[in-house]
Amino acid sequence: MSIRKTRCKRHAEQDSKLIRPSLLSYLMLLASLYANAQQNPPAIVPDSTTVIVFGNAAAVSQGESARSVVVTDTQQNRLAYQDLEDYLRADASVDIQQRAPAGVMADISVRGASFEQSLILLNGMRMNDAETSHFNLDLPLPLAALGSIDVLHGAGSTLYGSDAIGGVVDFVTWEPAWGRDRSALRLRTGVGSFGENQQSFLGTLVEKRYSEVAAGGHDLSTGFIADRDDRTESASSETRLSTRLGSTDLLLAGDDRSFGAAQFYGNYNSWERTKGWFAALIQQFDPGSESRTEAAFGYRRHSDIFLLERDQPAGQKNQHVDDGFEGSLRDRRPIFSNVTLLSGLEETTDHIESTNLGEHGRNRGAGYGELEWRVARRRAIQGKTMQPKSMQLGTISIGAREEVYSGGRSVLSPALAATLRLPHEVKLRASISKGFRIPTYIDLYYSDPTTLGNSSLKPESAWNYEAGADWYPNSRLAAALTVFYSSQRDTIDYTRASSSQRWQATNLSGLRFSGVEGSIDWRAGSNQQFKATWTLLDGAQKALHGLQSEYVFNYPVNNGRVQWTASLRRILMLRTSLGVVQRYQQTPYPVWDASLVHPSGHVHPYVQMTNLTNTGYAEIDGVRMPGRGFVGGLEIALSRNR
Repeated sequence: MSIRKTRCKRHAEQDSKLIRPSLLSYLMLLASLYANAQQNPPAIVPDSTTVIVFGNAAAVSQGESARSVVVTDTQQNRLAYQDLEDYLRADASVDIQQRAPAGVMADISVRGASFEQSLILLNGMRMNDAETSHFNLDLPLPLAALGSIDVLHGAGSTLYGSDAIGGVVDFVTWEPAWGRDRSALRLRTGVGSFGENQQSFLGTLVEKRYSEVAAGGHDLSTGFIADRDDRTESASSETRLSTRLGSTDLLLAGDDRSFGAAQFYGNYNSWERTKGWFAALIQQFDPGSESRTEAAFGYRRHSDIFLLERDQPAGQKNQHVDDGFEGSLRDRRPIFSNVTLLSGLEETTDHIESTNLGEHGRNRGAGYGELEWRVARRRAIQGKTMQPKSMQLGTISIGAREEVYSGGRSVLSPALAATLRLPHEVKLRASISKGFRIPTYIDLYYSDPTTLGNSSLKPESAWNYEAGADWYPNSRLAAALTVFYSSQRDTIDYTRASSSQRWQATNLSGLRFSGVEGSIDWRAGSNQQFKATWTLLDGAQKALHGLQSEYVFNYPVNNGRVQWTASLRRILMLRTSLGVVQRYQQTPYPVWDASLVHPSGHVHPYVQMTNLTNTGYAEIDGVRMPGRGFVGGLEIALSRNR
C-alpha cells in the first residue's frame, strides 16, 4: 500500500503520403538496432529484487508478492510515450476505452470489470470522481511529474476501499534522491499531426533534507475530425522535507481541459470543459525504524461544464462541481518474528452541486487491518538450524475492512492470500478477496431525454478468486500465468428493453467473469527489453434477461500486447509496441506504435508515431479514434553539477 468539420480529403492524402515511404526505413532501422543490441549485453537487476509495497501488508520483492502487481517506471524512456495511457496499454489485463487521445475522457477497466469498478489513486490517495467515473483518469498532474504506475489486478477493497472491484491503479509522483539526482531543468516542445502542439517543463531543486519538483504542461490539437479539438493545461508543485519527526510531502496540482465531444454521448456535436484541483499532505513518522506510521490529508475539487450542442450554447447545458476530502492514518509494524500488521483508519467526504443532479453529500468511515506472515524455510547445518531472512518458504496474509457510509449502511471486505516457493525459482500464489462500489451521483440522480438514474440503487460487490505461478529462471527472464474468476452481485449498469426507451440505471445479479492472463518479460541486457502480455476473458451475461446493456458487453475477450525497447550505444533508443484487441462479438483490430529518441547529452530529439497500421477503430462504440499520426520535438535537459 502506498505510505497518475472533418479535415479535407486532400490534406489527409498528403499526410498519408508523408508517412508511408518511411515505414520501410523504420523496419530496416529496427532490424539494425536488434543486431547491434545483441552484442555483449550487460547484466541488469532482475525483477525478483524489485521491492514493492502496493497491494501488500509489508514491503516485499515482486517475486514474493501474493498478488498480481505490475510496476512501471515512467521516468525510464519517458520521451517514448505520449501520455499515461500509453504506459497502461502495455498490460493486457488493462483495457483503455478512450473517446479521444491526449488523455481526454479515457476510461480504464481491469480484467473485464467496468470503468466504474476500477479505483484510481494518486500517491495512495483516492482520485475517483464522485460525479462519474468517466473522469477517474482526469489527473490534475503533468506527465513530467509522474514517477511510476502500480497496477493491482483483482479486488483491492480490503486495503483501498470502494470501487476496487476489478483492480487498483496508483500513480506515484517522481521523488528525486539526494546524491543520485541533481537539481535540473527539463524543457520540452513538440508538434505533429492534427495540429498537435506540446510544451512541458520539469524543474527540480535537490538538497540533503529538502527537494522541490515543479512541473507544467500544455497540449493543444485542432482535432482529426470536426469538433474533436482539445486543449489541456496542467501544473504541479511537490515539496518534500526530512526532519527528525520523519518525512513530509506536500503536493499541489491542477489542470484545465476543454475538448470537442462529437459523438461522445450520441449523435451530437457536443463540447465539454473540466477543471481539477488537488492538494495532499502526507506525513511519515518513525524514520529509520522497521515500523512506519503515516498520516495523510487530501482535498480534490473537480468541475465539469457540458454543452449537448456546441453551436447552441443557450441549449441543453449541465454544470457540476464536486468536492472531496480524505483523511487517513496508517500504521505498518512487525509484531512477531516475520509477522507484520498493517492497520488504518480512513474518513472520506463527498459533496456535489449540479444543475442536473442537484445538491448532495455523503460521508464514509473505514477501519481495516491485514496480517502477513512470512514463513521461513529452516535448514540443518552441522546439527544446528538457521533461519535466514532470504530463505522464504512462502507468505500467508489475511485481512478485512469495515466501511460505514451515510445512512448507517456498512460493507465488510475480507481478503486471504498466500504464496509458496518451489525449487527452480517457481512461486505459486492464490488469493480470495471481496470488492465493492457505491453508486456515483450520475448513477443515482441523472436525468435527460435518453438516460435516467435510480436513487434506489444498491452498492455493488464481487468475490474474486485467482491462482497463478511466477517463474524467475535467471536474472533476465520472468514469466507469469494467472487464472481468475469474479462473481458479481448487484452490478450497476444501464439497461432498456428496446431502443425506443431510455437507459435506466439498474442493479443486475448473476454477472460472472473468468479469464487467464500471462506475461513474459525478457531482458537481453540494459540495452534491450522484450515484453509480451495476453489476457483472455469470458463473461456470462445471464443477468440481463433479454435487456439491452450499455456497459456489460464492452470488454475485450482477447487482448494481446507486445513491446520491444532497444538502445544503440546511447545514440538512439527505439520503442515499438503492437496491440491486438478483440472486443465482445467484434472483429479484432491491430494498433502499432513506435518511437525514436536520442537520449544522451543535453538535447534529446524524439519522434513518436501512433497507429502506424492506420487502423480504423473505436474503443467506445460509435466514437472514432484517429488514424496514423506523429509528434516530433526535442527536450533540453540542464543540470547543476556538485
